[in-house]
Amino acid sequence: MPTSFPTTAFVPDPHSYARPAEVSVHHLALALTVDFASRTLAGTATWQLSNHHGATELVLDARALLIEAVLLDGPTGPPAAFTLGPEDAVLGQALRIAIAPGTAAVSIRYRTTPAAAALQWLKPEQTAGRQQPFLFTQSQAILARTWIPCQDSPGVRFTYEAQVRVPAHLLALMSAENPQQRSASGEYTFRISQPIPAYLMALAVGDVEFQALSPRTGVYAEPATLPGAAEEFAELENMVAAAEDLYGPYRWDRYDLLVLPPSFPFGGMENPRLTFVTPTILAGDRSLTSLVAHELAHSWSGNLVTNATWNDFWLNEGFTVYFERRIMEKLYGRPYADMLQVLGHSALLHTVQELGATSPDTHLHLNLQGRDPDEGLNEIAYEKGDYLLLTLEHLVGRETLDTFIKDYFARHSFRSMDTASFVRYLRQELLDQHPGMEEQLQLAAWINGPGIPAGAPPVSASRFEAVDAALRQWQTGTPASALTTAAWTSHEWVHFLHGLPSELTAEQLIELDAAFEFTHSGNSEILAAWFPLTIAGGYAPAEAALHQFLTRVGRRKFLVPLYRALLATPGGAERARRIYAEARGNYHAVATSTFDALLGKPAE
Repeated sequence: MPTSFPTTAFVPDPHSYARPAEVSVHHLALALTVDFASRTLAGTATWQLSNHHGATELVLDARALLIEAVLLDGPTGPPAAFTLGPEDAVLGQALRIAIAPGTAAVSIRYRTTPAAAALQWLKPEQTAGRQQPFLFTQSQAILARTWIPCQDSPGVRFTYEAQVRVPAHLLALMSAENPQQRSASGEYTFRISQPIPAYLMALAVGDVEFQALSPRTGVYAEPATLPGAAEEFAELENMVAAAEDLYGPYRWDRYDLLVLPPSFPFGGMENPRLTFVTPTILAGDRSLTSLVAHELAHSWSGNLVTNATWNDFWLNEGFTVYFERRIMEKLYGRPYADMLQVLGHSALLHTVQELGATSPDTHLHLNLQGRDPDEGLNEIAYEKGDYLLLTLEHLVGRETLDTFIKDYFARHSFRSMDTASFVRYLRQELLDQHPGMEEQLQLAAWINGPGIPAGAPPVSASRFEAVDAALRQWQTGTPASALTTAAWTSHEWVHFLHGLPSELTAEQLIELDAAFEFTHSGNSEILAAWFPLTIAGGYAPAEAALHQFLTRVGRRKFLVPLYRALLATPGGAERARRIYAEARGNYHAVATSTFDALLGKPAE
C-alpha cells in the first residue's frame, strides 16, 4: 500500500469470512473477459497480501463462483491448496487458501455463474437504445463476492488495476480511471491509486458515450439518453465546488456520472470516480439532482471515511444526507434545502411507524448478524443519522459542527470507522468541550435507542406553506384547476400528493388528473407519489401507466410502496403477482430478493 495512505485497525465483520487482522489484501490485479452469450465473467484475480502475523491461511469471500485454480505468487506460480466452505444463503462461501508466511500474492482463476447477484445482464430491448446488450454491477452491500473472490468487508481497502475484454462495439467502464472513447479491440485497462473497499468495485459495459461537463466532470450514457443527461447535470462542477467549499478537497481526481438503464435498483451508487445513477432522475428540469449531490457527498462520507461494518451503515448515510442538503442549500438556498429536509423527515416517521417505535431496527447502530445487510438499508440510517447531525448543529452551531466534520474527514481519510470509535472521537473532539452537551444531545438514545429521541428540533419548510394552503383550498371546494401551482418544483408536488387523503373518490382523482396530468408526468417522483392514490381508488385511467412503470423501472424505493399498495386492495395480490412475473426479468437481484419474499417467486 502506498505510504501516503494510512493503515486501519480491522473490526470483526459479521458479514465476511475474511480474517484481515491475520492476512489482508492491499492490491488487486484483475483480468476479465465479459461474455454476454453465457452471461459470465472469466479471468484471474491476483491479490497482493499483507501477512501480519505469519499466518498460513488466506480467507476470502466467494458466492456462486467457479474456482478453477489458485496459484501462489502470481499467475504463473505454483498451485496452492484451497477449499470452499459450506454455502450460506447470505454470506456465500469461505474460500480458504493455504499460503506460506512469506507468500506475497495469490492468483485465483475463476468464472462467475449466471446466478451472480451483483451482475445484471440486460437484453437490448431493456436499454434505451434497444440495439445492444448492457451489463452493470451492484456490489453493495456484500455482492462483490459474487463476481470477484475478495475480502468483502467495508473495513478492508485496496488499490486495483484491471484489464477487461468486451465486445469491440461496446465501451467498458469501472470505478477507476476511465476511457472516454471506445477501443477498437474491445480491450480496456483501468487503475485506481486510492484504496477502496470491495463494495465500491464496479463494472459497466454497454453502448455508451461520454460528454464532458467541465475539465474534471462529465457524463456517460447511451446515445439516446446523453443529450438530456448532459443538460440535466450541467451544474455538476458547481456541485463539486460547493462540496469542496464545505468539507475539503475532492480526493478522487475526476467525478463522472454513468446513467444506467432504468432497471438499476437504486437512485445512485457512489462508485469512486464513476457514480452510477438511475434515469428516473432525468426530469427535464434539474429538479431531482439532489440525488447526485447525495452520491457526490459520498466521495467524503463513505468512500473517504467508510463504515467499518454494515452495522455502522449510518456513519456512511447519515453524514451523506446531511452533506447533500448542505450542498443543495449552497446552490439553491435554505428554503429549497428545507423542503428536502421535511420530505426526508416524513419518510423517517413512516419508516419508524412501519418498523415499530420500539424496534431495535430503528437504532442507528444495528445488529445485522445472521441477516442480509440490505435489511439495514432504509431511512433509519439515512434520515435518523442526518437528524442526529441536525440536532448537533442546533446545539453547537453550524460553524462549530462544520469544523468538526471537515476535520473528521481529513483525519480519517482512507480509513474505516465503527460506531464505538466515532462516539469516542465525537466526545473527545466536540462534546467534552461543552459540559452537559452529551446529555442534552441524548447521544445514547440516538445511537442505541429506538425511534426518535424526544426533544429533537422540529423541521419545517417555508415553501411548503403555500402547498399546505393549496391542499386546504382544494379540500374546502376550490377547483384543482384554480390552485396556484405554476412555480412549484417536484418537491412541492410530492408534498402536495403526500398531503392528499389516502382514499380519494373517482371524481376527485379525475379532477386532479385533468388539472395536473399526474398520470402522464415525466417525473418519476411524482408518479411514485400519485400511483398509490390511484391504486387505492381503483382509478382505471392510470392502470396502463402504472403497469408500464412497474415493468420498466427497477428502482426499489419506488417499487416497494407500489406493490404493497396493490397487495392492500381487493384482488390486488393476484394482480401484483401477475405484474411481478412479467417484470421480474427486468429487476436486479437486489430488488428481486425483496419481491420474492413479498410476493413469492414466480414459477419458471
